[in-house]
Order: sequence, then structure tokens, then C-alpha cells
Amino acid sequence: MKTNKLVQIGSYTFLIIGMLFVLAPLYLTLTIAMKTPQETAENFFALPSHWYFDNFIEVINKANFFTFVSNSVFITAISILLMLFLIPMVSYAISRNMNKRYYKLLYLLVMSGIFVPFQAIMLPIYRHMSTLKMLNQTGLIVMYVTLAFAQGIFLCVGFLKNVPLELDEASNIDGSGVWRTFISIIYPLMMPIIATVLILNSLWIWNDFQLPLIMLNRHPDFWTLPLFIYNFKSEYASNYNLAFAGFFISMLPIIILYGFTQKHIIGGLTEGAIK
Repeated sequence: MKTNKLVQIGSYTFLIIGMLFVLAPLYLTLTIAMKTPQETAENFFALPSHWYFDNFIEVINKANFFTFVSNSVFITAISILLMLFLIPMVSYAISRNMNKRYYKLLYLLVMSGIFVPFQAIMLPIYRHMSTLKMLNQTGLIVMYVTLAFAQGIFLCVGFLKNVPLELDEASNIDGSGVWRTFISIIYPLMMPIIATVLILNSLWIWNDFQLPLIMLNRHPDFWTLPLFIYNFKSEYASNYNLAFAGFFISMLPIIILYGFTQKHIIGGLTEGAIK
């Protein structure tokens, strides 16, 4: 009994410490964004004496702010739609033909992408996309979809290993082809892992800074929200309140998404990794 209590106390202590590490930056971001510069100078960590929204209004009123938001929404939405169509389809083909040498080789080739750090391919990506004249939003979407394949196929193939092959055979007996079987039977069964792929990649694309910096930094009109925040922070490096207001605005949509869907990340990752 004593051992169980000690383990429980240790677990809760660890969780509380982890929660503080997560919530402390969020607390600082929000409180500094809601203060005047004078209040921040008096006490950096204290709560604001009153809610001061002018920092948010000033950030939003900056030129082209909603252009940057719409750029981020467009790139994230199109990338995710393509991923949710292509990744399950390729994963289904691989999982049902893993006994064939070609598909096994294809799977291993895709999986090798997990072990390649982005820094190693950053310069080749820039040179290759520049040669193709795709240093634009279209090229960025293509790169996001390509780079998402390794993790997405790993999770989806792992999930599909537990989906009985008898479902495909029964569908074939009823006269359905491979495409009809995938759309009508397999794809709906994959919803838990598809939700995981959606959430993980939405978090990544919305917050990504490196790829947009490489591919969209030629003209401000193409910037995503992280690029805007980076340049905004540089411009207002001495005004912490405006800079933190910008940080919070860029964080808010993805915090809301994660809050509503975080259970799917844990469940989907577990099913995709174990099954």
C-alpha cells in the first residue's frame, strides 16, 4: 500500500511540474499582452490591474494582418485536405500488399524519411524548388504534403494492420472494386488515425516557420502568420506588450483546436503505433 501511495504521489508531482512548464509560458504571454508598458516595467510577472485590449487592436490594425491569417488558413487547409486523401490511400495499398517486394521496398523507402533531419535537406529543397520556380504557396503546400508522408504512412499502416482482410474479401464478393471498398468501408474505419494525422499536421503547418521562411520570404504579401510574427517581433523588440499580443493571437486558433481534439492525438497515436 505504501509503495502504491508513493508511486501515486510521484506521478501527480511529475504531472504538476509538467503542467507548470506548459502553463507558465502561456500565462506570461497573456498577462504581458494585457498590460501597458508601464505595468510591465513595474512587475513583469504580476497580473494586469485591468484588461488592456489596445495591444491586440494595434496588432490587428497593422497592414495586411488578415492577409497573413488568410495565407496561413489557405496553406494549412489545402495541405491537410491533400494529406487526408493521399496518405490513407497510399497506406491502404501498402498495408494490403506488404507481402510483395515492391510494396515492402516502397514502405521502407518512405519510412527512411523519418530519420532524415530537416536541416540536412533544407538547402536542396530551396535549390530544387527554385529551379522548378515553385518558391510560392503552391510549392510550400507540395512540400508539406511530401514531408508529412513518412509519419502519416507509418501511423496509418500500423492502424490498418488490425483491420481484418476479410472485410476486403466480403466487399469483393458483393461486387465492390478496390476503390469502392476503400471509400465505403476502409476509410470510415480509419477515422481515429485520420483525426490524429489531421491534428498533428495542422499543429505543425500552422506553427511552422522554417519552410515559409525558405519559400515565401521574397514578398511580404505571401507571408504566413509565423513569418509576420517574426518580423513584427523584430520591429517591436523593445515593446514586449505588442510582441506578446502578436504571439498570443497566432497561438489562439491552434490552442482551441488542440483543446477540443487532444484526446484523439493520444488515442490515434496509440492505435497507430501498437496495432
